[in-house]
Amino acid sequence: MFTLRAIGLVLLSRWLYSMAQMGYAEALSAMASSPWASINGVFLFLLIVLPGAHARAERPFHPLPQWLRQALRLFAFLCLLFAVWLIGAYVLTDGLRPTVDAIARTNGWFVAAPALYGAVLWICRPRALWRTNVAARRFAIGRYAISVDAPTRTVVVWVESRKLGQYDARELSITWPAAEAIERERPSAHVPAPADGMTPEAGQRAARAVRAHGWARRSHVQLRWDSPAAVGHNGQTVFRATLATDGDRTAARALEAALRQV
Repeated sequence: MFTLRAIGLVLLSRWLYSMAQMGYAEALSAMASSPWASINGVFLFLLIVLPGAHARAERPFHPLPQWLRQALRLFAFLCLLFAVWLIGAYVLTDGLRPTVDAIARTNGWFVAAPALYGAVLWICRPRALWRTNVAARRFAIGRYAISVDAPTRTVVVWVESRKLGQYDARELSITWPAAEAIERERPSAHVPAPADGMTPEAGQRAARAVRAHGWARRSHVQLRWDSPAAVGHNGQTVFRATLATDGDRTAARALEAALRQV
């Protein structure tokens, strides 16, 4: 929240500085007929005010309401596209040397503005409510957050800041891709030894192909709900998440172990 407000104040101060150089009356009259000025005005208002945002310990990565997070991502993406388009048009029309001079004259603002819009996009990216904490039985896989309550044998699943559902832990199970053995072992363990007469370059290409095949086969994991009440609920699949990082894979294995222990 502090970072988003700081970015909003920086953009607002630069906006006011540009208006002062141009003249407030002339700038306001030009802004009245500019849709991009309206988009930037709404974007700055949301960034600085952050309506509905509250820091909560149980949701460290989602202090913003979902509608606000989506709105900030949309406006930041539109502003980023417009800024990149302006820079590209300037380079095409005036060349690279005048563009570098313009960056120097604006103290780097030509590059800093798109970077700030990109920072807002990154901060508001889809992510889970919390990081994985095996001791607290809280797991994060992609943008899904799973909380396991061993005494009551219940599992609560969140997708970003929206509660997906509450389930009986004994009715949930983790399912891996077609070859579970590949998921549980490093792909390098499945790389065959170079054949006789194979050059080192060919051996490296074969190793990369096997690794890529292994990563592709283990790229997803599913949380299944095996219960009569699950009939008609998307084929009894609670969620299907991409294992993009080693942390996601570790969390998936820890969640599988926790479900077996309940």
